[in-house]
Amino acid sequence: MKVLALRPLGSLAGFAPTVLRVIIGIIFTAHGWGKLQDGPSAFAGFLTTLNVPAPEIVAWLVTLLELVGGILLILGILTRILALLFTLLMIGSNLLVKVDVGLIGEQGAGAELDLALLAGVLAIALLGPGKLAVDDKIGLGDRAA
Repeated sequence: MKVLALRPLGSLAGFAPTVLRVIIGIIFTAHGWGKLQDGPSAFAGFLTTLNVPAPEIVAWLVTLLELVGGILLILGILTRILALLFTLLMIGSNLLVKVDVGLIGEQGAGAELDLALLAGVLAIALLGPGKLAVDDKIGLGDRAA
C-alpha cells in the first residue's frame, strides 16, 4: 500500500501553500489589473446595480486589493492578513453576485471560480505563506507549513 501513498509527493508538501499562494495571487492580480484598465468606475457601475453602498469607493478598494494584494500574495508579504481580506472579498462576491447564478452558470460564469478561490485563500490563511515567502524569511511565516 505504500506505493499508493506516493511518498515523494509527501516530501514536497511544505511547498503546497507556496503553490496556492502564487497561483491565487496571479489570478487576483489579473482581475485587479483588468478592473484598473477598464477603470474602477466601470466596476462601480456594476456595484451600483447590486445596491452596494459607496460603489466608487468599494470599486477602488476591490481593485487595489486585487492588484496590490495579489502581487503581495505572490511574494508572500502579509500573507495571512491578505488571505483573510481576500476571504471577505470572496464571501461578498458569492453572496452578492453568485448566489443567484448557481455553481455552473448558464453562460459559464458560475460560482465555481469564486468558491475555489475562497477555499484557496482560507487554506492559505490556515497554513501560512509556505516556503519561499518573504513572510517566512522575516519570521511571520510558520516553519511547520
